[in-house]
Amino acid sequence: MTTPTVDLEKLCPEKSGLKRDMKSRHLMMISIGGTIGTGLFMGSGQVISQAGPFGAILAYLFGGFVMYLALLCLGELAVAMPVAGSFQTYASRFISPGVGFTVGWLYWINWAVCIAADFTAAGIIMAAWFPQVAVWIWCAIFAVVLAALNLISVKVYGETEFWFASIKVVAIVGFIIAGAGLMFGFAGREGAIGLSNFGIGSGLFPNGGWAVFLTMITVVYSFQGSELVGIAAGECENPGKNVPRVIKGIALRIVLFYVLAMIVLAATIPFQEAGLLESPFAHVFGRLGIPLAQDIMSFVVLTSALSAGNSALYVCSRLLWSMSKDKQAPGWLSKLNSRGVPFYGVLVTLALSGLSLLTSEYAADTVYLWLMSSVGLTGCLIWIIIAWCQLNFRKSFLQLGGKMEQLIFKTPFYPIVPVVAMLLNIGIILSLYFDESQRIVLYTGIPVIVLIYLYYMLVHSKKGEKVTEVVE
Repeated sequence: MTTPTVDLEKLCPEKSGLKRDMKSRHLMMISIGGTIGTGLFMGSGQVISQAGPFGAILAYLFGGFVMYLALLCLGELAVAMPVAGSFQTYASRFISPGVGFTVGWLYWINWAVCIAADFTAAGIIMAAWFPQVAVWIWCAIFAVVLAALNLISVKVYGETEFWFASIKVVAIVGFIIAGAGLMFGFAGREGAIGLSNFGIGSGLFPNGGWAVFLTMITVVYSFQGSELVGIAAGECENPGKNVPRVIKGIALRIVLFYVLAMIVLAATIPFQEAGLLESPFAHVFGRLGIPLAQDIMSFVVLTSALSAGNSALYVCSRLLWSMSKDKQAPGWLSKLNSRGVPFYGVLVTLALSGLSLLTSEYAADTVYLWLMSSVGLTGCLIWIIIAWCQLNFRKSFLQLGGKMEQLIFKTPFYPIVPVVAMLLNIGIILSLYFDESQRIVLYTGIPVIVLIYLYYMLVHSKKGEKVTEVVE
């Protein structure tokens, strides 16, 4: 007698139309590329300055741990139900349609605004090399190029992102090797620096242990993007085999890159000076006597910004397509071109990014900064939603008679892992209140979340009820 099993396709149906042309190496690099961004190359010095050398390393280790817990939860969901909407679809199915609607639109706004910031960063770098060309012209060129790459096919997008991310990975590995040479006296003319910057004369936490806690939102924000593997799983070939491999490998790679890079930075730059440097990586390369160090790092940051913008455009278009399929976005957003790409989603996302660029030019102290202040909240919220969905999915799966052996990838130590993931992310969100410079993120981000949810409850859901009444 055969044991009955749960049909996972019925539990969370896959939306047909997208093509599974993405390979595992694309999937790995998309997540790494989405996570390793300008925050590491440009903003890491501020974390060292605030938390101290040892505190910064501890903060990134803890941030990597929080990220890994979220990925363990996402792994079970994405392997069992590899849909393009990922956590937005899971939230609609396993929490409530209102939560799915809120998460989808919030995440879309988050990444669309980030695209504008990425284009601006890339434009500023190009303008430094070619001052006769205005920044906005470079932004427009990058928008056209990335739109074309996304519209051709998912395979072209995946290949482009693979090489963008590869440049960042090579730069970080090269930096770690070169920085280690500076630390141990194999390179440069300063002799062995060793670990003299760690705790000498100022203790392990020069600004106190509380300062480490207050850096966590910055650290966790720099790890955001790893969850892109869930959305890309909807277009990955053989997701049951490739997604678990990527989930298991990505956390180790990202944590190693971040932590080793932070050890080198903290060892080679006194924490009192780290926050004053525009590019700590370029500073270390310069001390090694590498010619054109600033230009080399500018090129890396340029590819990093374009990589992040490329990934964001991909994610936004798939989210809009998925929400359209769920009747949570206009129906025309679900239309695909002949190559299976949601082209309207790409164009609408670029339109919002263009508006964000305009506000950064003409109203930087109002609309644009208000939008950007809500971005930091989104990542932790998404990780909470992922853990919550995994809790409810496993419960529903078992209640319907599902067997654990039916799940190819299982979140370990259930329900401890999802519960701890939720509590840690809530704690990080609450830390914003205790930092006056970050408190505005709560004051602006929470109202945005509430407004989107209220719109669904008071307006969007009523539209659905009227449509149902007409059909009946």
